Amino acid sequence: MRRAAGFTLVELIIVIVLLAIVATISVQFVALSTRGAIDVSSRQQRALTGVVISEHISRSLRAALPTSIRASADGSCIEWMPIRAASNYLDLPKGGSPSSFDAVPLPGGQTASGRVVVYGYSSDVYNITNPGPLSPPASLPAGSPPVTVTFDGGAIHRFSAKSPEKRFYVVGEPIALCQSDKWLYRYSNYGINSAVASGLPSSFPGREVLAATLEDNSLLFEVTPPTLQRGAVVSFSFVLEEDQTGESTAISQEVQIRNVP
Repeated sequence: MRRAAGFTLVELIIVIVLLAIVATISVQFVALSTRGAIDVSSRQQRALTGVVISEHISRSLRAALPTSIRASADGSCIEWMPIRAASNYLDLPKGGSPSSFDAVPLPGGQTASGRVVVYGYSSDVYNITNPGPLSPPASLPAGSPPVTVTFDGGAIHRFSAKSPEKRFYVVGEPIALCQSDKWLYRYSNYGINSAVASGLPSSFPGREVLAATLEDNSLLFEVTPPTLQRGAVVSFSFVLEEDQTGESTAISQEVQIRNVP
């Protein structure tokens, strides 16, 4: 009599156990591979975010008036005045009520408006007293040389020093970058104040978000003031943190501001 073919209960149980072990290992392998891919993507995203933030800060600072760059005592804020135009003056304001001066026009028929700064080394450009390095709001027109730079509203002003190269800058209102908790903010349109980054607006449009994943108190600005031999140097560092994993990426950079007196 032929013996019936088939599996015993013990053999079936052994097969089920082996399949369960293989399935568990496969699931773990797929899970670890997926987790690794997600972690790599997160690190790449943080690195890209760090590059974007660093480039934005660097480009902004390169267009700053060197003598206007200043950082807060704890290094969490930096402030500067952006340069809108630069040219050479023919003579500084003079007379009993100095309200204008002659200058070389900008190329291409361009015009500019803002505050005029002459020299500013060893002076506080945030001090808007008369005389001083920073003028009231003024307008630089286009035209054939020379053109007349006029202080707005008939204001008068005398500059406290002369530039060795008869150089002057037209600058805009101050801009500040500050960290608050995990946020990096850019501030504008808040006026000129004697204290660093004071009187800052608390909402848009005066306050804009540049980043939202900074590690608390990680942003640090350090400013080396300019001299007659070299420009200002700004070094900054910050840490980007992933909320879910707690992983972080440290970023540091140095920017040299090469504008001349």
